[in-house]
Amino acid sequence: MTELLAAANTGFLHGFRAPLVAALVALAVSWLLTPSIIKLAFAKGAVDDPKRDDRRIHKVPLARWGGLSIYAGVVVALLVVLPFAYPGGKPFPMYLIGILVIGGLLVVFGLLDDLKSYSAKWQLLALLGAGTVIQFCFDPAGRVQIGSLAVPLSTPPAYFLLGIAAVPITAFYIFVVSKTMDTIDGVDGLSSGIATISAGTLTIIAAYGGQPRVAICAAAIAGACLGFLKHNYNPAKIIMGTSGPYFLGFMLSCLSIVGAFKTAAAVSLLIPIFVFGVPIFDAFFVIVKRIRSGVPITTADKRHVHHTLLGKGLSQRQTVWVLYTAAATLGAVILAIIHWYA
Repeated sequence: MTELLAAANTGFLHGFRAPLVAALVALAVSWLLTPSIIKLAFAKGAVDDPKRDDRRIHKVPLARWGGLSIYAGVVVALLVVLPFAYPGGKPFPMYLIGILVIGGLLVVFGLLDDLKSYSAKWQLLALLGAGTVIQFCFDPAGRVQIGSLAVPLSTPPAYFLLGIAAVPITAFYIFVVSKTMDTIDGVDGLSSGIATISAGTLTIIAAYGGQPRVAICAAAIAGACLGFLKHNYNPAKIIMGTSGPYFLGFMLSCLSIVGAFKTAAAVSLLIPIFVFGVPIFDAFFVIVKRIRSGVPITTADKRHVHHTLLGKGLSQRQTVWVLYTAAATLGAVILAIIHWYA
């Protein structure tokens, strides 16, 4: 492993050698593990039935529990790479242990939700609880908390300290990212592809911003999602279920707080808008349409952006590529803005 990391330390790969290895390990694990997860899901009855309601667009029953292979890919990659990347230091600081443990609990919650279909209230409590507890898992290496906000594009950055308000604001931010990652998961390969792009963007931001551990973690997410996408792309053999989007949204939002928010202060408020722009826009789009229609905003329906694109005659593959392109464009824009203000 040491030789592999050293071999990648050349040219444009400098600073990306460990993230690249983490991505490849996570990709291999999720790719190879997913077929076994498919068999396990069918054996345990964790199956998404297309006849359940008219929102389902697939034609045959699909295994759920895809989040399990993504979580395994991320954890194995970090266990393999971080000890070599930090041979004389502390590879797993308290905040990262907290992210992985609480993320694992969200995966378990998601697996059970796929079987029992918990109410929106319990899902809200689970995500807000996770977003609150993670803030108290910290040490000098870092903390998952939005302690201050910078005025966008200000030079030098002007800050507003949040004080005690940091706790609910951080928890709400984590909830929004996690839930929107879940609600956009309605077309084969959409959520996993968007998560890959978002994680890749965070990897670049963190690597250039002097946050190598965050870059490694984000790259592991990108690799795990890409490996899972092999089985999740249309026509899918498995979907994420609840566990995948919840874990991905939770971990990506936490990493954006620890890494991107602190490495790009002048544009910190813009980062989530661009990195998570597609799922956030989708959630806003749906909420506005539901309010106009006079239905509760928690009502499940076919008002999402992907449903709209499908209704315009696009295929599932065309729909995801339209949204992939939008996500990649937003990622490129925020990278350009960060570079400009660096």
